[in-house]
Amino acid sequence: MKKMMKSSLFWLLLVTIGLLAACTNSDKEDATEREVTKTEDGKVSIEFWHAMSGTGQESIDTIVKGFNESQDKYEVKAEFQGSYEESLTKLRGVGGTKDAPAITQVFEVGTKYMIESGYIEPMQSFIDKDNYDLSQLEENILNYYKVDGKLYSMPFNSSTPVMMYNKDAFKAAGLDPENAPATFSEVIEAAEKLTKDDMKGFSMLTYGWFFEQLVATQGGLYVNEDNGRSGDATEVLFNGAEGLNVFNFLDTMNKAGTFGNFGTNWDDIRAAFATEKVAMYMDSSAGVAGAIANAPFEVGVAYIPHADEVKRNGVVIGGASLWMSKGIAEEEQEAAWEFMKYMTTPEVQAKWHLDTGYFAINPAAYEEESVKAKWAEYPQFKVTVDQLQDTVPGLATQGALISVFPESRQQIVTALEELYQGKDPQEVLDKAAEGTNRAIEIANKTKK
Repeated sequence: MKKMMKSSLFWLLLVTIGLLAACTNSDKEDATEREVTKTEDGKVSIEFWHAMSGTGQESIDTIVKGFNESQDKYEVKAEFQGSYEESLTKLRGVGGTKDAPAITQVFEVGTKYMIESGYIEPMQSFIDKDNYDLSQLEENILNYYKVDGKLYSMPFNSSTPVMMYNKDAFKAAGLDPENAPATFSEVIEAAEKLTKDDMKGFSMLTYGWFFEQLVATQGGLYVNEDNGRSGDATEVLFNGAEGLNVFNFLDTMNKAGTFGNFGTNWDDIRAAFATEKVAMYMDSSAGVAGAIANAPFEVGVAYIPHADEVKRNGVVIGGASLWMSKGIAEEEQEAAWEFMKYMTTPEVQAKWHLDTGYFAINPAAYEEESVKAKWAEYPQFKVTVDQLQDTVPGLATQGALISVFPESRQQIVTALEELYQGKDPQEVLDKAAEGTNRAIEIANKTKK
């Protein structure tokens, strides 16, 4: 909890300083007067800052090596910068200058901040210049990073939530393991049948992202101004009917004793599933491989549930994207663009998908033989892609844009914790809305 509060305070400070910095970027040295960084053999050298560790970092290093060996004009140097927050802190110090990395990976809720920072060159500039065909990429991933029809960053590690469940537990409870519950009431009913002394029926990480998704799949908006996409949002909408549906859904199971509260740590809830302390739970699509590998039972993967009275809209993309720096030399920007195009090829995206579990932003990757073989062995992977591709494009599933999203997520975390302590769903939801509205007001005043 202290870590999450620290992150929220960090974000508000970053927004304030970053917006002030944007005002002075025009006074910095002209990029056309700077020397291009080159290797000893004359290649244009650029830095790629990322926040992927473990298998993600290993895959990036391999992909970068492949790009560097595929041509003789450019060399990319991938550099791990710690967490998303740590990477942004470093970028703030060099953004808009010749010392900025050519490419920076930023998580999805940083989109509005990056657009307003003055640090970046929109992807659309190079897409238009190169006549690059965006239709080859996944529409429901691109939509998040588009504002007014302009693509600002290149999607990279993209994921969505899914519902995972214990097929063996379903069989034992008399439930159909091939047909997971699809609506809130169906999940509530199944959770009651699955709950026993050592196992809860359902759980969800105490994390704002899942709440956002359960609102969006009902067609609900998170904030006004068309989810912040037609103008700066001034107030939240998540405490309306759709948000209350989500809180009532969780409250019903919590009061019935069929909900397992495993806190805010991803490892804890995943361990609870693997050790059969919970039969159904929400996770990221990027967690499917780990769940299958760690569970001593057959794992099912299903679409996230939705309120009974609405049709499923789908999911909002999560993860992160790649941003090109403004203020670096033109040749370095061209190197960054060539690397980003390489990253979107079916072969590279197939490798990324299989290495990490993240989606391929180029769906042609799913036609690669390596992917077909993996899906044949683990059909659960295909479910995650089907859910994404079945998503109905719209303002709800495009996702909200606010510069203080991490702070808002912390407000939702607090509301969920109070809900599980027995407080009224509407009361705690309204409190989260008030807190987010204050943060939005401060951010909007700072911007002006």
